[in-house]
Amino acid sequence: MNLHEYQGKELLSSFGVRIQRGIVAHSAKEAVDAAKQLTAETATGWHVIKAQVHAGGRGKGGGVKLAKNLKEVEEIAGQIIGMDLVTPQTSAEGKRVHQVLVAEDVYYPGEFEPNEYYMSVLLNRANGRNMIVYSTEGGMDIETVAEETPELIHNEEIDPATGILPFQARRIAFNLGLSGTAFKEMTKFVTALYTAYDKSDASLFEINPVLKTSDSKIMAVDAKVTLDDNALYRHRDLAELRDLREENQIEVEAGALGLNYVDLDGNVGCMVNGAGLAMATMDLIKQAGGEPANFLDVGGTADAARVEAAFKIILKDPAVKAILINIFGGIVRCDRVAQGVIDAYKNMGNITVPIIVRLQGTNADIAKKLIDNSGLDVMSATEFQEAADKVQQVLG
Repeated sequence: MNLHEYQGKELLSSFGVRIQRGIVAHSAKEAVDAAKQLTAETATGWHVIKAQVHAGGRGKGGGVKLAKNLKEVEEIAGQIIGMDLVTPQTSAEGKRVHQVLVAEDVYYPGEFEPNEYYMSVLLNRANGRNMIVYSTEGGMDIETVAEETPELIHNEEIDPATGILPFQARRIAFNLGLSGTAFKEMTKFVTALYTAYDKSDASLFEINPVLKTSDSKIMAVDAKVTLDDNALYRHRDLAELRDLREENQIEVEAGALGLNYVDLDGNVGCMVNGAGLAMATMDLIKQAGGEPANFLDVGGTADAARVEAAFKIILKDPAVKAILINIFGGIVRCDRVAQGVIDAYKNMGNITVPIIVRLQGTNADIAKKLIDNSGLDVMSATEFQEAADKVQQVLG
């Protein structure tokens, strides 16, 4: 589950991570009020107006702007709220902006020049350990840094038995070229950041940039936070931060029905039981010349109601030109699934795309007869290649 920047910063702050302070606003008037409050609390003269959407690269799309007075705060907030923000991480249609973060200006003049760093915490799946990835090249696309100057990216692996140790935090600060007050500040920042990641059961913390201010403070200017969905039962307060407006609405609806669904860009809808078989089915579709329109795992209870719900979800995608149902009958009997397909088809009555059903396993022969004798416009198959040939056939 992704968090908005302002939510991620609030989470970080609760664990002692210094953040760029800000107040969320849902209208231009609220933005002005937020700016006035921030000035009173922080003495900031300028304000940064940031679109709050689940996408990176907001500045490149015009979603992050500096306001030098209250009139500009009102104008910029009015322009950003309600816009469809297009960034390198959104679709061509962009994402609608419902709120902005009015943040303090932290690039104020002082004894030293401000410096930006990159830092993230995530799981290294190769060895099952968390790792801190960091670089002196903050404020840039880390992918570009990795491609052009990989020697500037460092990582620190954390032993889960001990958590982050003081010498590791110091090594990170040293590799970033810090000294004096900034060095001490960075060690505190890194330790608090890792603690926040660990205690919140996150799967990603990405801070870009981490800023060393002109008076040697270390703070998070941005915050991209992804929480582990499987651990949200332990964090009811964090689960309540979910913003369904930022998620694919078909995926949200499928989740509410208990279906494991991921929307894709292809033309062949998939209805499968089991994640492994679903992945194999998508490969099958590609080999047949099609493109999978979704990943959909209906689970082990593929009865008529569940199949009908899956049909409705798949058909919400106008790009779907065919549907491939691929069920292995282990726990669930194939004839029960076949009857579910027939019942769902009759109940819906308006399915206009070709349907190929491959049922293999317990009572597969009975299931094939049920499909073939149903009188419905449904093609049955028993082998993978046979199903692939029929997909290819209906796609022309």
